[in-house]
Amino acid sequence: MAMNVGGDADDEIISTINTTPLVDVMLVLLIIFLITIPVVTTSVKVDLPKEKNLIRETKPENVIISVNAAGNIFLYDTPVKNSTDLIARMKTFAVKEPQPEVQIRGDAKSDFEAVGRVMYAVQRAGITKVGFITEPN
Repeated sequence: MAMNVGGDADDEIISTINTTPLVDVMLVLLIIFLITIPVVTTSVKVDLPKEKNLIRETKPENVIISVNAAGNIFLYDTPVKNSTDLIARMKTFAVKEPQPEVQIRGDAKSDFEAVGRVMYAVQRAGITKVGFITEPN
């Protein structure tokens, strides 16, 4: 009877990692999660509200009033007779909701009086948003 007690070269350290138990544990966890997810998401009955598509009002188009060098007033490209005609036309824009912005294009050579009459007419019509169009330098 012989017994191997000595030092053969078969006792080397194994330097690889055995990943089989790790893969087995991960597969078991994956199966558990796949089974419990549907139960968690549908366990409480809730009556959800239905989606409604509401028509939203967009920003209104800007009203452009031009004053040329001679002091003539134009609403878009249409000539305006006088200040009372401009007030009457501006009142149609003043009742819109939301109220449009009036943009005044005044010629650099026009009198301030003509631009002032436009501002006065816009104010009398009840429009609160007024802006001036200028050219950048």
